[in-house]
Amino acid sequence: MSGRSATAPSSVRRRVAPAIALFFLAPAIGELLLGNLRFGEAVVALPLLGLMYGSGALLIRETARRAGRGPTTMLILGLAYGLVEEGLADQMLFHRYYAGNDEMGDTYVAALGMGGWLTIGVLTMHAVWSTNVGIALIEALVPERADAPWLGRKGLGATAALFAVGVVAVTWGSYHDERFFAAPAQLLGTVAVIAVLVVVAFRRRPAGALPGTAPRPAVVGVVAFVASGAFLFTAELPGWWNVAAAVSLLVVTITVIGGRWSRQRGWGRAHRLALSAGALLTYAWTGIGMRPESGPKRTGDYVMNVVLALGAILLVVYAARRSRAARTTAPVVEEH
Repeated sequence: MSGRSATAPSSVRRRVAPAIALFFLAPAIGELLLGNLRFGEAVVALPLLGLMYGSGALLIRETARRAGRGPTTMLILGLAYGLVEEGLADQMLFHRYYAGNDEMGDTYVAALGMGGWLTIGVLTMHAVWSTNVGIALIEALVPERADAPWLGRKGLGATAALFAVGVVAVTWGSYHDERFFAAPAQLLGTVAVIAVLVVVAFRRRPAGALPGTAPRPAVVGVVAFVASGAFLFTAELPGWWNVAAAVSLLVVTITVIGGRWSRQRGWGRAHRLALSAGALLTYAWTGIGMRPESGPKRTGDYVMNVVLALGAILLVVYAARRSRAARTTAPVVEEH
């Protein structure tokens, strides 16, 4: 009796540990690794950011896995998450002078009250880095439970409640700081698009297999690293060239990787880890030079970003070792 009571809590901790890790890793990647916050701000903000980033990534992962879905569903839900945060909560997508900066510039579309590159860039960053990179990394660390839910019904309900609290907190804090609220039509349109994305995520039919053999994971990782770095660089291009470049890069990347490679023989978890590693390491090196929203970097901020970059590298190395140990380079049966 005592043996069962002693092992049960330990079993629960092992089952829930990946969920807790993702809860903190998602905001660490989305805000800290990117260099958006100073060191002092990061210490205070990480638990608070976890309410939205962490709970959001965890909800995406858990609902997809419970439905028997995989990476494509999670990516679409990542887009929906981006709209919740940037369209409904802090409403940066509709606030031209958010934080005192004109982030929309020459690509501002007055009829929509939105910026071209800002919309594409922010939603892509949330769909990839804020949510799915962390999900893929943690799943690679626990390959034996990568397809299984990590939370029970109570845990899932608590996560949803935390996410709701995070949305309310971000909405209130943003309005308190910016004194801005989007037009009703913008908010209703955002809700409608979110609903469509959720339906598409769970109702779409997985694509069939294609002939040929997928490239080696190392090749996929290099392509992801180059493509993600190029995508972030498009923000520096003048006028609508940044939108044209970003859209072209996304189309090519999705077509090649999502439309072809991921549907070929041999594609497995090691490839998905390589994709996430390439994107993560892009954030690692760009974050060192990123200017925090609250002002120029100080010495402590550079130290923090260098430490985080080294941590990202070590995390990728450890995840790759776990992946090899579990023989996850074999094809995995999940949606494309």
